[in-house]
Amino acid sequence: MIKYTKKIIFKLKRMKKIDKYILKQVIEMFIMGVLVFTSIIFASDTFITLIKQISMYGIPFKIAFLIIILHLPSVFVMTIPMGVLLATVMTLNSLSLNSEITVMRACGISINRIAKPIFVFAIIMACIGFLVNETVVPVMTKQSTELALYAFSKKNIPEGKENFTFKEVKDGGTLKRLFYVGESKADCLHNITVLDASKDGTIQILQAKEGETTKEGWRFKKGAIYTVTNQGRAFDTTLFEDTTIRFGMDLTDEMNRNLANENNFIQLCKLLSKPDTPDKRWLSISLFDKIALPLTTIVLVLVGVPLAITPPRVRYNRGFLFSILIIFAYYLIRALSISFGETGMLVPAMAAFMPDIVLTIIGIGLYYRKVYTIC
Repeated sequence: MIKYTKKIIFKLKRMKKIDKYILKQVIEMFIMGVLVFTSIIFASDTFITLIKQISMYGIPFKIAFLIIILHLPSVFVMTIPMGVLLATVMTLNSLSLNSEITVMRACGISINRIAKPIFVFAIIMACIGFLVNETVVPVMTKQSTELALYAFSKKNIPEGKENFTFKEVKDGGTLKRLFYVGESKADCLHNITVLDASKDGTIQILQAKEGETTKEGWRFKKGAIYTVTNQGRAFDTTLFEDTTIRFGMDLTDEMNRNLANENNFIQLCKLLSKPDTPDKRWLSISLFDKIALPLTTIVLVLVGVPLAITPPRVRYNRGFLFSILIIFAYYLIRALSISFGETGMLVPAMAAFMPDIVLTIIGIGLYYRKVYTIC
């Protein structure tokens, strides 16, 4: 171990000043980029999900917020390519505007040599992203799923409270279910009334003396279920001593989607080999995406390097604009290819790697033109 450490230190000492100079700026911009893009994702999609979980499904704020925090590693994996691209474009664009790249090229330093430390950094970050996605993300996703199942089963029922109601609403904001509880004591509900309007055309009214929430659903004792039409006409009456009803949203599809993040590459391969595995097409796309996403970090640098080096006549920083446009193009292609993969128009491997293939072809063309032609 000491021997390898000395070798690394020796190589760092031998690192060229130009590499240290470029890497210092790249790392600083990368950290800023990851923070910015992570904040944007959290401020938009994540907090909307938080509000939806609290308002529609009755998940306590603390549990909903903790679920979001547990998804932070998966967000970090997504923002690594964005951060590396932003760092690449902003750093090289700044060097270009300050005529530093012109001076370097006049001293015989090629663009290939200038871009070398950036590509090395991109490869390292791609490996880190892959490792995080294979080790940290599955553990965090499993904990998030367990918390979600616990919250849905408990339905945020306050202990020791009397005469309270809570409701579930549909996507359009209309009432889905209304719950009235006379008293909640020692995890047992008393004098329960449930108004269920989830089915079109009919309304079910459930009344029970006792009840509780379990993982299997709501368990009611000593009660009756009345089914009436929307016009108030009685349709059916059922008496029961003990019954369990699965109120709430169906989490089957969501749980199947989480299987991809709950398993690493090897575990996902074993899962796909089982004949009874649900939604195999989506899992196959996710399997290849575990490789395609880290490779995106390198592909985006290949596109970003030639676009970041501006001609001498351009005197404004267009690095951030280029970064946003490239990221937008990438995720547009990614969304389309994954959609085609889910519908069967593309095989899973092609659906996962299509964005990388398209941007690699574009990047090679731009890079060749920038490196082997006079700017």
